This record gives sequence, structure tokens and C-alpha cells, in this order.
Amino acid sequence: MNSTTKCFAMNIILLSFLPILPSSTSIAIGSIKPNQPMRDGDVLLSSNKIFALGFFSLANSRNRYVGVWYNKVPNQTIVWVANRDNPIIPVTDNNASGVGLLAVHGNGGLVIYGKDQNTPLWSANVSVSSPNNSMTAKLLDTGNLVLLEEDNGLSQGVLWQGFDHPTNTLLPFVKLGLDRRSKLNRFLTSWKSQDDPGTGNYGPSGFPQVFLYKGQAPLWRAGSWIGERLSGVPNMPYNFIFNITFVNNQDELYIVDGITNKSIFSRMVLEESGVLVRSIWHDQGQQWIKYLSAPEGLCDEYGKCGANGNCDPSNVGKFECTCLPGYEPKSPPDWYLRDASGGCVRKNEVSICGNGDGFLKVERVKVPDSSKALVNMNLSWKACPQECLRNCSCKAYAKADERWGGFGCVTWHGDLMDTRTFSNAGQDLYVRVDAIVLAQYAKSNGSLSKKGKLAISLVSVLVFLLLVVPISYWLVRRKRKGKQRQNKYSPRVTTRSTYFEDSTAELDESSMHSDIPFFDLTTIAAATDNFSLTNMLGKGGFGSVYKGVLCNGKEVAVKRLAKHSGQGIEEFKNEVVLIAKLQHRNLVRILGYCVQDEEKMLIYEYVQNKSLDSFIFNDTKRALLDWTVRFGIIYGIARGILYLHQDSRLRIIHRDLKASNVLLDASMNPKISDFGMARIFKGDQSDADTNRVVGT
Repeated sequence: MNSTTKCFAMNIILLSFLPILPSSTSIAIGSIKPNQPMRDGDVLLSSNKIFALGFFSLANSRNRYVGVWYNKVPNQTIVWVANRDNPIIPVTDNNASGVGLLAVHGNGGLVIYGKDQNTPLWSANVSVSSPNNSMTAKLLDTGNLVLLEEDNGLSQGVLWQGFDHPTNTLLPFVKLGLDRRSKLNRFLTSWKSQDDPGTGNYGPSGFPQVFLYKGQAPLWRAGSWIGERLSGVPNMPYNFIFNITFVNNQDELYIVDGITNKSIFSRMVLEESGVLVRSIWHDQGQQWIKYLSAPEGLCDEYGKCGANGNCDPSNVGKFECTCLPGYEPKSPPDWYLRDASGGCVRKNEVSICGNGDGFLKVERVKVPDSSKALVNMNLSWKACPQECLRNCSCKAYAKADERWGGFGCVTWHGDLMDTRTFSNAGQDLYVRVDAIVLAQYAKSNGSLSKKGKLAISLVSVLVFLLLVVPISYWLVRRKRKGKQRQNKYSPRVTTRSTYFEDSTAELDESSMHSDIPFFDLTTIAAATDNFSLTNMLGKGGFGSVYKGVLCNGKEVAVKRLAKHSGQGIEEFKNEVVLIAKLQHRNLVRILGYCVQDEEKMLIYEYVQNKSLDSFIFNDTKRALLDWTVRFGIIYGIARGILYLHQDSRLRIIHRDLKASNVLLDASMNPKISDFGMARIFKGDQSDADTNRVVGT
């Protein structure tokens, strides 16, 4: 070997063992290349500077980590950590930083070094497909750190990406689930603590269901995908902000949480306590606002009521656990002590196969754990009961997909675990029971024995002779008075109506009476929990508006006129008749009315997002109204007004259009409401006089 060769070889050896010193100043870089590593203090920014990648330490720790955070959020919010279980240990107590290095080279692809820069602390563990190719690491505006393979500067594809290895945070567009080709399973795991991002005890897994585990034990089950949401998340945010997609094919099985407005920062974090929290960044308030969280209720605990039990949180003052139809507590003494962990077993241990057995419906539930259930997506919903009856091991069935009236069939063939009831959502579960239980439920729904019918008949005759005849005369007179009162307030247009009297428009005879359903006062009181303040949606000059749930589960909005409100009976009749005759997607739909004693109420369809003014005059909600949403609202209001002025059979002027009278549904579609001040015009009429000033 000549002297030149010896000198060159020595230089190589020296370079390989010399420590790479940290830079003295922080540098913002756009990529990491084999000859351009990132040192502790440097920051890798995404193209629009939304996210940043660099070295960081947590509040009460001197250890150094490499991670991604929001660059435009003042309070550093970490969303991904590379070396979460292998931190860079500080050289001395006074020097917690400066020794870290993130480099790209052929052995491992993307590598993190600490003090010993011959032994990596963390590696992406990938290599290029060809020795002639190179690698470049970049940070995308989605927060995804990608390692690209390049051939002479041309990208050959993604070798590795951080989104395939999420930590405790789920960002928009991160796939959660299984890649069947590479066997890669993407899931979240909590941090050990706020000062230690290491792998914690909590993590969701288990598709086609979503589970939250504590160690190896299931803590909460979000359920399986049923078309538009997970079965165990009735309030899943599928609206104008979020766009949730579920994919299940031969290559992949995952759920991805998209966002329609890229200017909104959203994240879902699995906290150290085992709670999954979705939040949105509020720029004006400079804080993260919680959107929803789970688990948060007593019945969210996995298997709270044991096998074949059902947890119902609405059992106020009672034990929340009950057995499913046809089952009874396995250990009654434990059940009385409110310990349902033993679950429920079949009553009488009789056969339920081919002996007159059938199904009983359990409404509004999170269906049982389907880990071992059978699914047939090609089976029609009507064929599902017979499919279950043909198999003696089948214990229950439900719809596989809730869309378009339901299709597909899910059948359970073992214990029914982790069933719970929701207040106003959920699926219908059909539980198989024997002929005896089926008959008992039929009797409880109105079928009586012969002795019972005879006893009731005898009692009825006695009551009629002793009580009914003497008071019948009084009841008839009271009924006549009630009819007179109801006729006085019935929603009909009369020639004495203030609003139609000064209008030159005429209504034909068919419009003189409305076919709107009449609701009894007791029905409305029950639906609104006796007009509870917790159900009040808003309050105006004419009274209050309450949210109600009818006995069939339908949500409604009840406008209750105050007894001394400014809106009189004429305005009330005006609003009922007008809305009943108007049909348009941008006008609120009336479902009925109630006039009883001094009460006057209108029952409307329930609109989820309340009124437009609740968004405009609220700093948090106003941030959600980007130009696309605002334009859609403006366009919808204009279409509604055009319909009133030009396209409807009755030409109507609203006369009280304002933000509080524009309601927004779940998709932010506007609906014009409150027609108490409206006025009808003739088709060829362009102006008219009024007897009084109205509007706001």
C-alpha cells in the first residue's frame, strides 16, 4: 500500500470515530439527506410550516426525544415521537441537549444517535431497493414524516412513514388498522406519563372492532363499523368538519379520520389515564377545546354487566345492570350486592331449538362483542331471522350495516358480552328466547288469560253501574266546553284574522283547515321532561323552545308560547297554517301543534346545530365557519326566500328574517323558521299596506 492510500484510509478511520458535535445555532431545514443530517437544535419544517420536527424535552425530564409538533400552536403540542422508548440521555446534568443526531444512511434508513454515534438508539429499519439509489426525509403538511427513495433526484416512492407507526395521537388522515399485505398493524398507545412518552398501558386494537386495552385486558369497546359510524359511538362526529371512512378489502382493513377544512387543527389523543379525547384548536382563545371523549360513562366499561347482561345508565336509582330477555342472574346474591361480573345464564336451561322459539327485540343498544360473531354481508335483512333459527347455536342477530334500511346479517353463537343501552341512538338486537319466555312477553304486551278477561269484565260492569252513569252528564258538558275552547284556538284561517284581513290574497276552501297532527299536552310534557331547563334550547320574545323526545324515539323541538307573550292567537294560527303549506329543504318542517287550556305550542323537526346566531356570536363556533360553509348557508337562505317569494303556491313575505330565525341542521344546511309575522300576497301583487309595524 503506498503512502497516498495509507493516508486516505486513516482519514476514513478517524472520521468514523470522531463524535459529530452539535451546531451552535438553530437552523430551519427543508429535508434530511445522507450528507445533511439534522442536529439537536435544528428544526425540520413542513412546506407550509404547519408542522415541525426536532429534538425536545418534556417539562420535568432532561431526556431528549425526536418528535413532531404543531409549528403554529404556541404551546408545544407533540403529536408523534420516534425514540419514545429510547431517549437520548444527557451527557451531564447541565447539558441536556446538544448530542443528538438524526441522520439518513443505508443502514437503517432513518437513524437517531446519542452520545455514542456508532450505536443507534432508534432506526426506521429500512433500506433502499438499489445500491445506486439514495434517501431523503421530509415532513409533510399533514404531520407525516416520510422517507423517500430517490434515483438521480427522482422519487421512487415512500420507503417508510411515521403515519404507519403512530404513538398516542391520531391526526387526520392517519390509518388505524391492518395492512394485510405487509402485516403492519397500526394502533395508538398512551404515554407512560406526561413526562415520559414511552409506551404506556393503554392502546386500541382489534379490528373489525375498535377496542381500548389496558395492558392485555379490554377497557372499552367502540364496536364495529355499521355504515356511517362505529356501533358503540352514537355521537360519532360525521358532519361538515370530519369525514370518517372505513375500508375493508383484501389488501387493507382500516378506519381513517379525515377533515374537510385543512385550516382546522384537530387531534385525537389517548391520554395516560386511558381516556380517548378528540379536541380542536381554537386560535382566538389559544387553547385546545374538547370535542368528545370516551370512555366517560358507567356503562362504557367493557363487560360491566357480565355475559348476557345489559347495562342501562337510565335506570336512575336502580341497578344499571339487567339480564337480556330469556336470561337471569347467574349469582342472585352477588346481583343484589350490585356485582354483575358473573353475568347471566339461560332461564330453566330449556332447549331453544325448534320448540316454538323466537326472537325478542332489545332497542337502542351497542350490540355485543362481535369478535367471534359471524357476518354475511350478502344476506338480506329479511332473511336474517331464518338464518339464525336454522342454527341451534345462534343466540342473537342484528343488522351488519344500518344504511338504506339495513342489510347484511351478524349472528352471535356464544355469550353476549358488553351490551349496553343508549338513550336515543343505537341498534336493535334480536335475542333468541324459548317459547315460554316468548309467551310471557306477549302477555305482558296485552294478551290476557280467560280468567283475567272475565274479572276485568265484572269489575267494568260494577264501575259502570256505580260511577259512570252519575257522572256521564258532567263529562259530556265538560267535553262540549273543551271543544268550544279548542275550536277557538284551532289553526284555521278566518275572515277576522289580523294578518289575512289586511292582505288582499284569498285562500281557497281547502286551505281553511289544516291537517296537522294535534299533540296532547301530557305527550309534550313527557317528551320535554316536563319542560326541564336542561332541555331548553333557547328563549325569545314569544316564549321558549325545548328539545323533546317522543315515545317512538323521534327528536323534536317544541316552541312553547309564553302566556303573556307578544305573539297572540292570530300569529299562532298564522304560523301553523303557513308552515303546513310550505315544503322546501330550506324551510323548517312543522310536525304538529298543541292547544290545551292556556298552553299554545308548535312542534317542529329538531335541528341539531340550533340557530345561526349561536355560531356568529360565539368565538369558538365562529371559527368553524370558513368561507365554504358561510357560502352554503347564504345560498340556502337565498333559495328559501326565493321559494317563499316566487316558487311556492302561496306568495309569502317573512317579515322577521334574522340570524336567530335561521336554523342549521347537522350538515349546516340552513332552515328558515318562525313564520308568525309572515304575510301572504297575491301572485301579481308587488306591494301592500300593513296596519302595524312588525319584525325585529
